Amino acid sequence: MTKLSIVVPCYNEQEAIPLFYPAVEKVVKKMPVEVEYWFVNDGSADQTLDELRKLHDQDPEHVHYVSFSRNFGKEAGLYAGLKAATGDYVVVMDVDLQDPPEYLPEMYHEVSTGEYDCVGMRRTDRKGEAKFKSFLSDQFYNVINKISDTKIVSGARDYRMMTRQMVNAVLSLTEYNRFSKGIFNWVGFKTKYLPYKNVERVAGTTDWSTWKLFKYAIDGITDFSEAPLAIATWTGGISAFIAVIGIIFIVIRHFVVPNSSAFGWASMVCIMLFIGGVQLFCLGIVGRYIGRIYMQTKHRPIYIIKEKK
Repeated sequence: MTKLSIVVPCYNEQEAIPLFYPAVEKVVKKMPVEVEYWFVNDGSADQTLDELRKLHDQDPEHVHYVSFSRNFGKEAGLYAGLKAATGDYVVVMDVDLQDPPEYLPEMYHEVSTGEYDCVGMRRTDRKGEAKFKSFLSDQFYNVINKISDTKIVSGARDYRMMTRQMVNAVLSLTEYNRFSKGIFNWVGFKTKYLPYKNVERVAGTTDWSTWKLFKYAIDGITDFSEAPLAIATWTGGISAFIAVIGIIFIVIRHFVVPNSSAFGWASMVCIMLFIGGVQLFCLGIVGRYIGRIYMQTKHRPIYIIKEKK
């Protein structure tokens, strides 16, 4: 029988886990597959690990978990879950049930025909989400799709079912700084997206604040685009050009109007602050890329496992 692996990253989800498992079991029992669960405890500070131990004790044959030594982030959790999964098909889901389990049969049907290597889910609205956060999210997709060769579908979730071939391709990318939405698209393979309306969490609160989402977006841009480096180059070039024009203007004015007075010190200070700000901005962009290279050259593990069953 075909084997389906369900990968579920968890961080402080003690309330959602007891609701997630029976909801998914109700659906997958009707599917012609053998199922294994791989929960990844990302260094949770609550009783998430205890809940996972209980689930494993209830069904040790099908329910497994990996527990990190500390919080390494959702990207590390996804990578660990994909490495642990042994199924012919692998699906990634959030434990808060914002990824509706009732779509699993349709996803399986589409991917098992062999026409698609991956079937993902795409939100058509953001009902229940803060308008400012939704606005920033929409702008992120607009920006990254304009400056990156790797296109990311707006509203696409990590919720997707993949063939073993595609999973192996994703695992072959061992980069330290990971942005899965981009990686899933970068590896290629034929993907179909199913639309659905946004679903709110069944329990608990999200750990993704607006600031964390903003930093995550910046990671995505720097991982899949060199445009910020080009911006820094053009900014420096334009600033230098303006400075040369200014020098030429001052020299010409000196000969045309010999007794003209120089601009006041306030103007000079403003110009110096502007040029200094441009330089620091460009150095910050370059420094971010260098920092990512530095972390990659350390060859540190993406995560450290403390417990696995």
